[in-house]
Amino acid sequence: MLKITKICLAPFATITAQRSIALTATRAIDQKWRASRGLPENPNAFGPLTNLPDYTYLDGRPTPLGANQKRRLLKQQEIATRIVELSGELEFAKQRHERLKENAESEKQRLIRSKLKPKGHLLLKK
Repeated sequence: MLKITKICLAPFATITAQRSIALTATRAIDQKWRASRGLPENPNAFGPLTNLPDYTYLDGRPTPLGANQKRRLLKQQEIATRIVELSGELEFAKQRHERLKENAESEKQRLIRSKLKPKGHLLLKK
């Protein structure tokens, strides 16, 4: 809430109140340095701290997946199935396009053959 503390009674005086809000966030990580070394933008998004288990058993038993590891694994599986599905659709679309082109070409050739028939004395020479 804005509060005006001083009133000016001059005939052309204007009172303005200004409120500033920062709309951009600062980046705490040097992105150019990370990009020049081929590292991801977010250091916590990928790496041994996020991909490996939190602990291991000394006798070699497999450790259970963490909640975030399981979520990432399920998300990657969904992405993989979507990629396979879309690549199949793409292959189908390519085959259909080729088939339509061949059908159009054969229809064009059929029309040309049906239009160009010998007439008159050329027809009688056969």
